[in-house]
Amino acid sequence: MPADPAFPPADAALLALAEAVRATGYRFTTVTPATQARVNARPEAAVARGLRDVFGWSRPFPEDLLPAGLFDLMRRAEVLAPAADGLWRSLVRLSTLQGALFLHSAHPTTAPDAVFFGPDTVRFADAIHQALAARQAPIRRAADIGCGAGPGGILVARAHPGAEVALLDINHAALRLARINAALAGTPGAVAMRSDLLAATTGAFDLIVSNPPYLLDPGRRAYRHGGGALGEGLSVAILDAALGRLAPGGTLVLYTGVAMVEGEDAFLAAAEGHLRGTRFAWDYREMDPDVFGEELEGGAYARADRIAAVVLTATDPRSP
Repeated sequence: MPADPAFPPADAALLALAEAVRATGYRFTTVTPATQARVNARPEAAVARGLRDVFGWSRPFPEDLLPAGLFDLMRRAEVLAPAADGLWRSLVRLSTLQGALFLHSAHPTTAPDAVFFGPDTVRFADAIHQALAARQAPIRRAADIGCGAGPGGILVARAHPGAEVALLDINHAALRLARINAALAGTPGAVAMRSDLLAATTGAFDLIVSNPPYLLDPGRRAYRHGGGALGEGLSVAILDAALGRLAPGGTLVLYTGVAMVEGEDAFLAAAEGHLRGTRFAWDYREMDPDVFGEELEGGAYARADRIAAVVLTATDPRSP
């Protein structure tokens, strides 16, 4: 495939790689990091035996395992890393979600600029799907705050092809993958740009979606660290920023996680404080009562009962 003139050579090669893998009929559902580690610890998983092992399970592989041309595309895309015994590893993964394919970081996601994708992404996509199904008014402008690999905004752009969708992040690695994923999905209306929350954008939005990091991470990795007392800080900041930028009839869909301590939900308490007395109609629900249970083993979450995945939606009731 000829290089895409809209991309630097390495990005054009990465897009071509993803397209070539997709053409094989590849599908992969990304699991939690804990499950990934358990499955990869099996003796038979030591070396990749197919594309799902290379681009899904992040296993080391010999060069001749790949179909013709793919190894060269990986080299040109700068996503190859040497492994032991003359083997290689992919620095990216490919996961399927709602019929689309998304590039994101390989396992384990230990780098400060790693781009995460997993079960949280699936739940986030489901929350967006429900919001889109319930909406009657058209979506002309949308934003995905902290877009990561871009799945939220790209799914909005696929559902509303005429919409202008801003994929916003401060992580350059995330923006690279979001830009390529938008091209892979055939959504030219989804445009990646560097922005701290909504700071780089102007005007109002019919839909704002966000799946921010919500854990306290000692390494302060961009995709995990939410700040605040127990990881809720960034979610509160996004709520505050979004409420001021919703168009009449506009909706915020905020999927996040919250540590419950003695039955108390700190994010819900903060959200009530921000929304009380405003014009916004809002709803708050637990989508999954127990995620990332391994975080409870010590550190900041030693007193937490559980970490729940929640969805907050807020809508400006004024007529569009």
